[in-house]
Amino acid sequence: MVKTPDELALMRISGRLLASVFEMLDEQELVGMSTLQVNNLVDSFITRDLAARPASKGQYDFDYVLNCSINHVVCHGVPAADEIIQDGDIINLDITLEKNGFIADSSKTYLIGNASPAARRIVRIAHAALWQGIRQVRPGAQLGDIGAAIERHAKRNGCSVVREYCGHGIGRQMHEEPQVLNFGRPGTGLHLCEGMVFTIEPMINQGSRKVSTESDGWTVVTNDGKLSAQFEHTVAVAKDGVEVLTLRRDETPMVVRGL
Repeated sequence: MVKTPDELALMRISGRLLASVFEMLDEQELVGMSTLQVNNLVDSFITRDLAARPASKGQYDFDYVLNCSINHVVCHGVPAADEIIQDGDIINLDITLEKNGFIADSSKTYLIGNASPAARRIVRIAHAALWQGIRQVRPGAQLGDIGAAIERHAKRNGCSVVREYCGHGIGRQMHEEPQVLNFGRPGTGLHLCEGMVFTIEPMINQGSRKVSTESDGWTVVTNDGKLSAQFEHTVAVAKDGVEVLTLRRDETPMVVRGL
């Protein structure tokens, strides 16, 4: 569960490379692309440009390098040639990358074109919920502090937190201990110590937290058909706080502001 300094150095490399995947996507005109085209673009960028491995491909018999979850899809959306990204959509892209034997995991929800004020609001709330959770990470804190901060922010803004899915330890394996819930009570759960590495990945719903899995066995949707947004980072417990291993350039001002 605790990484050595040498292992953390390798995880920083994986995290930085994964951040660059999202920075590449930030420059793309996603509207009009199929989700399979986005998948193939990311596959090529990771393997050819970064000389790394898309860790999700082949994991749990999944054939793709990313999950793409549009509008009311909460998570685990499957890329398809006939699923076209439309103006006004929100789409979460969840991507993993392995380099030198270590995996990083991150996701971002993109606003496509002329997204509605309601869509912009749920994306903003989900991103802030992630950072509320990240701010709790430090030696001596407890896992319940993270989940409580996320849930508190969502509820204050009239939204709900999906409970069926959570963050997780990560390193040589994509899913390691501990589980990092997106709800909880402060002062409960595992105590954090320097060198732990895990993901924080809240899924925030506009309406009810209730979700269902579609017949493909992967795609998870909101039961009420309302919007859902997610953000995820891989973080390490540092000596004096937290290190976000997958931090993107567009988020640097948020770190400075202490969001």
